[in-house]
Amino acid sequence: MKYFWNLFKNIDKILVFLPLCFAAISIMMISSTASQGHFVFDKYVTMQLVAYFLGFIAVGFILLIDYKIFENWEKPLYIVSVLLLLTVYIPGLGVEQYGSRAWINLGIMYFQPSEIVKITFVILLALYFCRNHDTLWSYKGVIMSALYASPFILIVLKEDLGGAIVLCFIWLAMVFYAGIDYRILGKFAVIFTLCLPLVYRFMASHQKERIDAFLHPSNLELGGNYQVWQSKVAIGSGGFFGKGLFQGTQKELKFLPVQKSDFIFSVIVEELGMIGGAVIIGLYTLFLYRIAKIAYNAKDHLGALIAVGFIGMFGFQIFENIAMTMGLMPVTGITLPFISYGGSSVLANMIALGLILNVGIRSKIINF
Repeated sequence: MKYFWNLFKNIDKILVFLPLCFAAISIMMISSTASQGHFVFDKYVTMQLVAYFLGFIAVGFILLIDYKIFENWEKPLYIVSVLLLLTVYIPGLGVEQYGSRAWINLGIMYFQPSEIVKITFVILLALYFCRNHDTLWSYKGVIMSALYASPFILIVLKEDLGGAIVLCFIWLAMVFYAGIDYRILGKFAVIFTLCLPLVYRFMASHQKERIDAFLHPSNLELGGNYQVWQSKVAIGSGGFFGKGLFQGTQKELKFLPVQKSDFIFSVIVEELGMIGGAVIIGLYTLFLYRIAKIAYNAKDHLGALIAVGFIGMFGFQIFENIAMTMGLMPVTGITLPFISYGGSSVLANMIALGLILNVGIRSKIINF
């Protein structure tokens, strides 16, 4: 017991407090999308609260397990993760939503396997780079690491463009930290850019439509542009101080689509103004800084890589979601971490938080 007590004394209290702030913001804004003028305790609020409750239980459980235990699980974890992604193609289990077959029906809820696989993907890459960090100074080493990651990226890409891009940024952040030769990375970036037209050819029709919409923002007939247009109207109408909590008109009149998840940042800025949006960005900046601090102080390379992987995951998702609400990035269906509605997303984010805190509490010498 004394061992665990000494471990928990090392916990990053700010990283524990911030998700509580995000949870409060999430509940209030999800409720706001359901009504005008007052708080509504509807089924979406209930599901979000349940997801957070289960998430905090998961964090507590994860903290009891030394993250180095994953060193013995790499092969089975890799196989199980790939199989989990493929469950969306099982007849009667996999379901299609928002144009993507990326969910499975668990009866009481829809679950998105790729959300959990983001977590295992970070762990697997951390284990891989620990074993092979000396090879990253060669083209072969970089290619082998990309091939190691490619089954996850390709499976997710088939249905969820946003999820695949998140996996790519996780790999990029971790390979960068692991010690890649920057000249090699630059050459691969050029090759990847030249291959983008080829990648576009093999995208699903709804994915191509979103790219076309981003490249032609004035064409409201293209899918996604109407959403972005209404999002920018909502953000602009909020002004500096906003219209007031529960008083947003764009969301109330249903002009703003997908309010609870993809475009919840637009609801926040419409009702709480530029100040509210700045506070959200400030909280996320502090959140990423605390993770970076844990990565810097990690006791080993594995712990540092796990933390860096989650910086890549959270950092890109935050940037992409906020940027797409302003028309600065394509609409990809990436949600705002911890705030957007979604049980799978919240639970995955809390598991990631548990692993980050796990690295943090074991970064210091425990005295008995």
